[in-house]
Amino acid sequence: MGKASTLNDKIILITGGTGSFGNDTIGTILSNHSPKEIRIFSRDEKKQFDMRNRLKSPILKFLIGDVRDRDSISKAMKNVDFVFHAAALKQVPTCEFFPMEAIKTNILGTNNVLEAAEEYHVKKVVVLSTDKAVYPINAMGMTKALLEKIMLAKARNSNGCSGTVFCGVRYGNVMYSRGSVIPLFVEQMQNNQSLTITNPDMTRFLLPLPIAVGLVLHALEKGENGDILIRKSPAATMGTLAQAMIDIFKYQKGVKVIGIREGEKTHETLVTREELIKAEDSGDFFRIKNLEKLDYSKFFNEGKISDIPRDGYTSENTKRLSLDETKDLLLSLKEIQSELK
Repeated sequence: MGKASTLNDKIILITGGTGSFGNDTIGTILSNHSPKEIRIFSRDEKKQFDMRNRLKSPILKFLIGDVRDRDSISKAMKNVDFVFHAAALKQVPTCEFFPMEAIKTNILGTNNVLEAAEEYHVKKVVVLSTDKAVYPINAMGMTKALLEKIMLAKARNSNGCSGTVFCGVRYGNVMYSRGSVIPLFVEQMQNNQSLTITNPDMTRFLLPLPIAVGLVLHALEKGENGDILIRKSPAATMGTLAQAMIDIFKYQKGVKVIGIREGEKTHETLVTREELIKAEDSGDFFRIKNLEKLDYSKFFNEGKISDIPRDGYTSENTKRLSLDETKDLLLSLKEIQSELK
């Protein structure tokens, strides 16, 4: 992040703040900035208890609440300068089995957060989205896609009048985040099981958690009303990722292919073909500008003549990591380093 002063002496609210993102973000902020207060808003008292005892920081304030409950998020929003909205149901199977619960948290909960932020004149809100929101085929992705649309509608309708900037980030698989495939591989090795992969040719973006945190802090610094910011990421096939884990840990049980599961894609997309027409490419980042006003009188009668790219920005056409490069990336993770000890 360019200017340390952006967060200095500010009050920050992180919804879903006890998750993987919240833990790493709070650690980064405490190490590099001097905020007045960080509010961790979540519904899990055990995780809050553990975080409080581990970090022991007087500027951390722990608030029990649920984004589904408008009153609880409104009370948490008073005097807040910046909001990172990370609270969500993120597991694909969970959302497939309980889509209404995903709607309540990811869609209605997001609306509650944005309404409360506008009411209390928060300076900026950054919502966290995912590659699964792009051309979504599962309930989690669909609700995250609508999360983005709610943010964009709020940005358009307020148009800065409330003083609140609404923007978002979108990223692919965060490596070693809770519920992701790498900790699953570690658990399977600990249980002396074969590593299960859906399809060896399936590709996934690979983004270390500190890079994901950096994207969100970049959005806080650079994001304008209605922007969605994307960090370019390399990708690897699932076969390469599994083999890299086997090589690193010198594991003997090998791989078991179980086939593509319900709600999964062979390749993920971070920027659609249509979005690439209006995306700004700044090297490491894409910025998708979205604040053009929707004028009903023009919407049905006017368009733009543009060449649509053949492909979006996908895990198939991004930089593909070799086996050695994948191993190097895995070995950079503190969690893998800890497991090797």
